Amino acid sequence: MKPLDTDQILEGDLWPEPIRVIRVRSLGNTLKIEAVGTETGEFYEFLISEEELDRVTKRAETEPSFKGNPEAAFLALEAQRVRLAYQFDPLLAVNVSQIDPLPHQIDAVYFHILRNPKVRFLLADDPGAGKTIMAGLLLKELKYRGLVQRTLIVVPGHLKYQWLREMKERFGENFTIVDRTVVDATWGQNIWQRESQIITSMDFAKRDEVRATLAEVRWDLVIVDEAHKMAAYRYGDKTKKTQRYRLGEVLSRTSRYLLFLTATPHRGDPENFRLFLALLEPDLFSSKDVFVEALQAGTNPVFLRRLKEDLKDIYGRPLFPGRVVKTIKYRLSDPEKRLYNAVTAYVQEFYNRALAKDKRNVAFALLILQRRLASSVRAARKSLERRKKRLEELLKLGQWLAQRTSFDEEDLEDLEEWERVKREDEMLERLTAAETREELQREIELLNELLRLAKEAERAEVETKLNELRKVMEEERIRETGEKLLVFTESRDTLGVPGREVPSMGF
Repeated sequence: MKPLDTDQILEGDLWPEPIRVIRVRSLGNTLKIEAVGTETGEFYEFLISEEELDRVTKRAETEPSFKGNPEAAFLALEAQRVRLAYQFDPLLAVNVSQIDPLPHQIDAVYFHILRNPKVRFLLADDPGAGKTIMAGLLLKELKYRGLVQRTLIVVPGHLKYQWLREMKERFGENFTIVDRTVVDATWGQNIWQRESQIITSMDFAKRDEVRATLAEVRWDLVIVDEAHKMAAYRYGDKTKKTQRYRLGEVLSRTSRYLLFLTATPHRGDPENFRLFLALLEPDLFSSKDVFVEALQAGTNPVFLRRLKEDLKDIYGRPLFPGRVVKTIKYRLSDPEKRLYNAVTAYVQEFYNRALAKDKRNVAFALLILQRRLASSVRAARKSLERRKKRLEELLKLGQWLAQRTSFDEEDLEDLEEWERVKREDEMLERLTAAETREELQREIELLNELLRLAKEAERAEVETKLNELRKVMEEERIRETGEKLLVFTESRDTLGVPGREVPSMGF
């Protein structure tokens, strides 16, 4: 009989595929062969006679060839490595990204978010914690595990290009920005379906016609920045849903994984917060009482919040200086008190009149005036001057009834600071509840009286907050150490120095 060696490859019609011999035993005129199929890996064991052995062909041994396409071979090997890498590298996304992660970022992504079998999570760390980095790490991890191909990032309008740049530079992820211009340029197509990685504005996506097209597509992962703006409010048995909240409902239904980012998760209203979390898990909390109990017990599985005091570097050193919160109480001076009471009475009278006439915009504009007064006497005086001047122009032209400015309060929250202040100034200057010449004339007379009180308070230089700030600035400790003070103020006019106005396009 022809000799057979182990590790030889045999071909023939005795079995369905070529086989590799692993063991041969001679039984007289018969051979017992044990072999493995080269294509299926199936084990074969059989007896073969001398006549049958003549029908077997031994495949010639060939030397391995390295003449294939090297790029294709590399890509195949790299694909296999990436497919299995996360099983062996617990921080795979960290090691392939251009970042230096902090301990709390790794903790959030790998020990909180990814531990959930269904990633639907609210990350509500304080500002400066690096929530964008954590979102990018989550995206990379889910992509490397083959769980995510289609991603949508929804952000405030002024942050679109910042997210686009950070995703590209830090994580090598290319996104397409979709706005009105892009949608108009792709008329007849659903741009949401065509592109697999998209960044869009929350206030663009919330529009009824845009939201309808979003409802037709599915996403593997949706990331929402400043997600607290998707708010709903409950009044008795009725729930008022903002357009942004309705957008959140659409994204919740059409996404597999959902990540909310915000530094201000709620506004002190447990029911508002419960409705917000319902976008992540609709049936997680059946009532406000159940939700409050879960918060108190610390058993909320979809929510993580760390304060700045909790954040440390890899050596355990605090990332931010400690905070000491102190509320300073003071009494208004007599001129300030007279101005405050007079402005409050003016706002209350015309606010109620505006609501009675269903002029919601006017009512909101008057609340802006109250906020300016809380900022400083100067801010109140400047706002009163602009409003009086504008109403006098309208009275002269007889156009006060034509000033019907429509706006959405939600839109103001999404504007950059200078633009928001500009819009508020426009509203405060020209919106009025007056419907007759006599009513408008009376309002102008009231503004004259308020201006007189404001100027009187300014001339007396008895503004309490300013004097308290001056005391702090003149402390011996501040003078000796040269310690820097950072003062925040809401109104631009409060920053102004007499004789020198603050630029309107940046402050």
